[in-house]
Amino acid sequence: MTDVLPDQLITLSPEAQAQLFTEARTANTFTDTPVGDDQLRAIFDLAKYPPTAMNVQPLRVLFVRPGAGRDRLLTHVAEGNRAKTAQAPVVAVLAADTDFHEHLDTLFPVRPGMREHFAADPTARDGMARFNAGLQVGYFLLAVRAAGLAAGPMGGFDAAGVDTEFFTGTGWKSLLLVNIGHPGPDAWHPRLPRLDYDTVVRHA
Repeated sequence: MTDVLPDQLITLSPEAQAQLFTEARTANTFTDTPVGDDQLRAIFDLAKYPPTAMNVQPLRVLFVRPGAGRDRLLTHVAEGNRAKTAQAPVVAVLAADTDFHEHLDTLFPVRPGMREHFAADPTARDGMARFNAGLQVGYFLLAVRAAGLAAGPMGGFDAAGVDTEFFTGTGWKSLLLVNIGHPGPDAWHPRLPRLDYDTVVRHA
């Protein structure tokens, strides 16, 4: 096979590929440069478009800035993640809404009755919410990068504690914390290896 430059196979420019994928990293320190509400809205408005099954869109987002809410959040964050979470201009708590079915008459009108179907099956509803919100988490991280910001996703936190602290009385179940901001000094750990194509891919 003839060698082809990456930008002849991928329609994104090399610069966009680097910003979103190849050079993007998880930041571990942040500057005090603020992240505005308009930027957060733009991130969400970009991330909402990629697909979910039956258009269920179960991802929910709680943005937490420094202050009383951040102090409450930090009590549920693993010690190794606490300093960078305290420093980030914004922390997004990404959650799956297990009551997503309440919106199905609007979001999936081509199949009447799906709201009632999921209302009667909490187990299926929970699985549907978590799987599709997981898809949306990936879209959200790319949207943060597309906004020129660093995303620092973290699973090291007490999800049940966060749910009790912030989401009592709702169907929201926290999945991931994401620190958002401009990277500070010594923000990056060394890049870890990635598996190659021949290890991961099969053809049938």
